Amino acid sequence: MVVIPTKMGLINKQTLIYRLQRMGMASRAEIAKELGLSQPTVGKIANQLLKQGVIEVVRTKKSKDKGDDEEDAIKIGRPGISLRLNRKDPRFLCIQLGVDKTCFTASPVGVDAVDHWQVKVPTTDSAEGWLKQLQIAAEQIPHKDFWGVLISVPGIVEEESREVIFSPNLHWTEKVDLAELVKKVWNAPVELVQENRALALGHQTFELEHEDFTLIEFCEGVGSAAIVKGKLYRNSLPISGEIGHAPIYGNTRKCGCGAIGCLETLVSNKALLLSFSEVTGKANPCWEELVNHINENGIEPWFDSILNHTADVIATAMNVLGIRKVVVVGSLVELGEFVIKTLERKITHGAMWARFGTVECVSAPRRRIAGLVYAGIERLIAPVPVAKSDNTDLM
Repeated sequence: MVVIPTKMGLINKQTLIYRLQRMGMASRAEIAKELGLSQPTVGKIANQLLKQGVIEVVRTKKSKDKGDDEEDAIKIGRPGISLRLNRKDPRFLCIQLGVDKTCFTASPVGVDAVDHWQVKVPTTDSAEGWLKQLQIAAEQIPHKDFWGVLISVPGIVEEESREVIFSPNLHWTEKVDLAELVKKVWNAPVELVQENRALALGHQTFELEHEDFTLIEFCEGVGSAAIVKGKLYRNSLPISGEIGHAPIYGNTRKCGCGAIGCLETLVSNKALLLSFSEVTGKANPCWEELVNHINENGIEPWFDSILNHTADVIATAMNVLGIRKVVVVGSLVELGEFVIKTLERKITHGAMWARFGTVECVSAPRRRIAGLVYAGIERLIAPVPVAKSDNTDLM
């Protein structure tokens, strides 16, 4: 007889996995105390996860009988037996579909805090071309058998139906079934995760104190996602966090979304290089030139104006969401910490909470792989059924 886990059982299973990711390594007793569950309950879940290969046993110097069965050791809670997420066996294939390049890595459940991509190939301008790049990447990835393929996708993404509704910088993805395309190369379940949501989940995985924040990525475009009370902000429409498409008065640049004057036409990578070229007269400057120029000359009027517009939009979003912390990842971080601190001062002028308390703007590395694995755990390892009437903040 097959035993179907209860909803609470799946929730406990999910929670244990996520908490163990943060704890790194812990005994059954430590996990039980951290989660507020009984040791027998934790032991039962641990045994299930051990059989699945989600977790692994780590023996410390206190453990004497190294020949003992691992599951029996967990059951009796022998000293010296600790648990951690499996860091040895690749379980998921993580893919970052970017505007210029597509990155791949085979990841275990126990993921690192910093992204490490094994294979990088150019992103083409068609589904046919991208499929060929997938085949090239597959030849360079030794592991072939995955529990799932997790794809970070830009634009407006309906994750439940695995559909790209609108992608200003990769319009061809709107016309194809990315999941079916990937299945032609890897025979595994495929899940799509909107790229900024993946980054926010990855950041939350390793930052214990960050339970409420909006993460903003500056790169080929500008996007954001929010974590509210420890959960990903969710709304009735698949569109959220499109901060880069806030209109800026007086801005006449055309955006890839079809509108005129979007914020990302001022502060995306290409937009900053365009402004830098217009001010300095340099033809086709590279990103390194811009970084060096700003570090040598500070924040000049043209860049100060861009930061003002950016801060105004961010402050407005913070006022709407009721969040006091901003996490910045991507190209603005590369320009220097003084740029982030300047942005923080400008945000403070428009953020309502600054009248009563403090607002914070911090830089962070991209943790996209961790966010994708988080989604893989939630959707493939321990999926919790959600009723249509349930409006909880789940993925």
